[in-house]
Amino acid sequence: DCASGTGGMLTTSKEHILSVINKDADIYLYGQELNPVTYAICKSDMLIKGDDPDKIKGGDKDHTKASTLTNDQFIGEQFDYCLTNPPFGVDWKKDKEAVEKEAERGFAGRFGAGLPRISDGQFLFLQHLISKMRNPVDGGSRLAIVFNGSPLFTGDAGSGESEIRRWILEHDWLDAIVAMPDQLFYNTGINTYVWFLSNRKEKRRQNKVQLIDARIFFEKMRKSLGNKRHVISDENRAKIL
Repeated sequence: DCASGTGGMLTTSKEHILSVINKDADIYLYGQELNPVTYAICKSDMLIKGDDPDKIKGGDKDHTKASTLTNDQFIGEQFDYCLTNPPFGVDWKKDKEAVEKEAERGFAGRFGAGLPRISDGQFLFLQHLISKMRNPVDGGSRLAIVFNGSPLFTGDAGSGESEIRRWILEHDWLDAIVAMPDQLFYNTGINTYVWFLSNRKEKRRQNKVQLIDARIFFEKMRKSLGNKRHVISDENRAKIL
């Protein structure tokens, strides 16, 4: 998770794998986090739960040292699964110089497909995760990323966003996009979309993209938490799956 926050997505994923999929699986959690406070919480949580806290990177007071976009602290490493919920619609002005310098390296760096507009860095995080996928001959990878609506439609043909989308589609990495219910998050009520990518699609899914409208699959909470008024129940989850 390249924007791991307090590590909730990582630890929940591990718990799910061990309880539902394979209780004997060996799970190794890796994350990078910019904010020093959430970084410290994530590292502490790993320590308490018996995971390796040294696999969580970042948290420096000098944010340029901790930023996933300017300082990839897992250079050269690939992962079986990647997942993240990057900042929605946050600009990358403070990372501009480093990102543009890396983009000049083309596909020798992480941002060879193009750069999104300066006001929204979501596609930079996706390109970062794509760079972490294993080669298909080594088993390949799958990744999931939570976006707002912007990466779906922002940018005319030939723009950075359009070229990034074209690059992903031409490589047949995009597996599915799930439109989620609104009001799922504490700090924002906007609609979100989960993109699933894979470089090891099974044959029946190759050269196809599945679009799932899951906006109606939610239950109303009895008491709201900030902007969070909806929750996905186990029954809702089963229907979406």
